[in-house]
Amino acid sequence: MSAPVDPTVEQQETVAAGPAADGRDKEPHRISHPLRPGRWLAAGVTALVLVWLGWTIAVNPNLHWDIVVAYQFDRVILEGLWVTIQLTVASMLIGVVLGVAAALMQVSDSRILRTGAMAYVWFFRGTPLLVQLIFWFNIALIFPEIGLGVPFGGPKLVTWETNTLVTGFVAALLGLSINEGAYMSEIVRAGLRAVDPGQQEAAAALGMSRPKIMKRVVLPQAMRIIVPPTGNQFISMLKTTSLVSVIAGADLLTVAQRLYLTNFEVIALLIVASIWYLVLTTVASVGQHYLERRFNRGFGTTIPGTLRGRIGRNLRFAGSAR
Repeated sequence: MSAPVDPTVEQQETVAAGPAADGRDKEPHRISHPLRPGRWLAAGVTALVLVWLGWTIAVNPNLHWDIVVAYQFDRVILEGLWVTIQLTVASMLIGVVLGVAAALMQVSDSRILRTGAMAYVWFFRGTPLLVQLIFWFNIALIFPEIGLGVPFGGPKLVTWETNTLVTGFVAALLGLSINEGAYMSEIVRAGLRAVDPGQQEAAAALGMSRPKIMKRVVLPQAMRIIVPPTGNQFISMLKTTSLVSVIAGADLLTVAQRLYLTNFEVIALLIVASIWYLVLTTVASVGQHYLERRFNRGFGTTIPGTLRGRIGRNLRFAGSAR
């Protein structure tokens, strides 16, 4: 006695068997992507423009590429590059510390702390950074001497001349870091607000103190929201340091200006500075990628494993097999 045959299985076998009863072959369905001539035309025009632009820049005799090559690794340029790196790293570190402190003050239960933090953010985000840099460079006009002692007109224990203490580098560091702290405060505050308040309540119910809740529960989860904009701020800071040239901060753009004022190779020296800025921002972008991937572990959305994989996915043709 034969076993009963499942009609569903029989239908599947018929479909997979190949030739149908009417003699026509049944091939598996294939997803066909429609041709997009407009996209191909736009890509071709873009490629043509890029090739033409590159060729025009390469053969233009007024750009003086020999001067660019000669000054790319010049000692003076490298010294200015080192100052730019120092300003960027130091300003970001101080700015992050100020931003975290101001953000914690804004979420505090104390009205005085909240008001102070809001005033700090309001003032330094509301005034141009260039104005702040010039202000710090000329702070000696307001305070000729800086000292430590009894406040409110009391005796001074030790004093320094402001012009000696606040050099161009120090003024640049003060302006960049304090201004950055105001922006970092909003970034950190947004990250803290994004954490579910129920988790803080649960941690408090377990007997954890408020500083411990902030350190063990809130900040680790807020980091995945804080890190991406912080990386963008770091890259922006690399380029913003060029504003220091107005107060002779000895950064990359400052030394490039000093050089082209002596040899009149304005465009060539600006290209040299631009190439180094591109190198720095590229390295920072790669570092940001891996830092984001590190803090994104354990969550639903993940960042592609490698930069090569991300680039490959971005360059894949729309009609290719998936």
